Amino acid sequence: MLNLGKFARCGLFIGLAFGVPGCATDALKQTSASPDTAWSPDGTGAGDFSVPPNPEVARLPAGIQSGKPYGLPALIDLAQRSHPSTRIAWEQARQSALAVGMVEATFLPILTANVIGGRQDIVTPLPNLEGGTDYVSTTANGVAPNLALQWLIFDFGQRQAWRQAAQQNAYAANVNFNGTHQALIYNVTRSYYMYGAQKSSLAIAQQALANSRRIQDAAEARYANGTGTSIEVAQAKQLAAQSNLRLVQAQDGLRDAYQDLLGAVGISPRSRIEIASSANAPLPSPRALPTDALIKTALARRPDVLASYAGMKATEANVRAANADFLPKVYVSAVAGTNNTSLQTGNLPSIGGATTASGVLVGVSIPVYDGGIREARKRQAKSTTAAAAASFEQTRNAAMREIIVASDTLRSALESYAAAVALTDASQLTYDAAFDAYQNGIGTVTDATAAESGLLDARLARSDAHAASLIAASTLAFTLGAMTSSASPARATAP
Repeated sequence: MLNLGKFARCGLFIGLAFGVPGCATDALKQTSASPDTAWSPDGTGAGDFSVPPNPEVARLPAGIQSGKPYGLPALIDLAQRSHPSTRIAWEQARQSALAVGMVEATFLPILTANVIGGRQDIVTPLPNLEGGTDYVSTTANGVAPNLALQWLIFDFGQRQAWRQAAQQNAYAANVNFNGTHQALIYNVTRSYYMYGAQKSSLAIAQQALANSRRIQDAAEARYANGTGTSIEVAQAKQLAAQSNLRLVQAQDGLRDAYQDLLGAVGISPRSRIEIASSANAPLPSPRALPTDALIKTALARRPDVLASYAGMKATEANVRAANADFLPKVYVSAVAGTNNTSLQTGNLPSIGGATTASGVLVGVSIPVYDGGIREARKRQAKSTTAAAAASFEQTRNAAMREIIVASDTLRSALESYAAAVALTDASQLTYDAAFDAYQNGIGTVTDATAAESGLLDARLARSDAHAASLIAASTLAFTLGAMTSSASPARATAP
């Protein structure tokens, strides 16, 4: 007599064994059939390469609506509260701190509670007296709970090396967190001064348009009195049209600068806030090239240099951990548990029993052969350390170069501003004289328009040089590691 149930179960297991791999390959139907066929959620691949919309990602964040003017310190404070980069850096620092805790936890024993239970049915064929076969079923079941302890008590400093590496990585993450705030302060400061430059350009374009219309009015008045010509009127109208085009371009530039500033602050582009003017911001005094002492002070506090150095130290600790892989490890283990079992055969009464066991073991694990895995890890750790050392040297050299270049840029910007101020004063005198001469009939419209264009260029050059000086001063403060609070830009540009 065949046991059909047993064969049915075996057939089910065999079917599953051959059928499961097909499920993995069927997952390819969830993507495109070929590189030039569009993907679609229904798997048909029909249509263009658009994607189905997801309303959950289309929610618009509420923008800030405020009529009060935001100066640079207020914008920096708002950015430090609102910009996502600060929250990202903060979470990364917390993750690194938790990594230190996880490594320190390896110094403690591991205690686990386990419960093993099961049931086993055994069918044994036995010949009977009639020449046939009888089947005797035996059922065994039991539960074995136990409590196990594992404790690595000595590993030649491997865990200590891991802890030092984690601590260095956590230090680097914390330094990067502060560095993120420094970079944020600098970006907001730079965008603020660029917005101020565009705002000044708009005011200059408006004044230039007013001057052009004065010349146009004068040309039309002279033409009406019979002392002018239609060519002069046409030239004056052309100048006014050019000034109007510059005004439109300046308005567009101001809108772009406003969005750049909102992006630097990290708030919604739908925000409507008033920005205080930076036209009267004081400029710093010219400075000589940074001394070696100043550069050393800057390198000792720059976040990128400190983080790179900590990363190099972390790789050195990983080398020590890799060397410890070649040494023995001493561990202690203990177990305490019980075993409750029962056995029943056929129609006989069941037999049960309960046992307890406990023990403590001390062992030594000595690595002998692993196919070169440990050696490869050690070489990999040494290679990573060499790369980290080179990266640190590169970061330090780049920091020194940034400090020197920023100092040179500030000096050049201040010199350009002084030259632009002198040019603006001279251009203003030229324009006033040319306009008065043309208005009184002793000058030409060509001289007046040329003087007006020269005055416009001079004013724009002065505005650009003023903003460039403010940005250069902020850049120098940032490269020196001194852009640390909302008051830093004010200190950087103080005379």
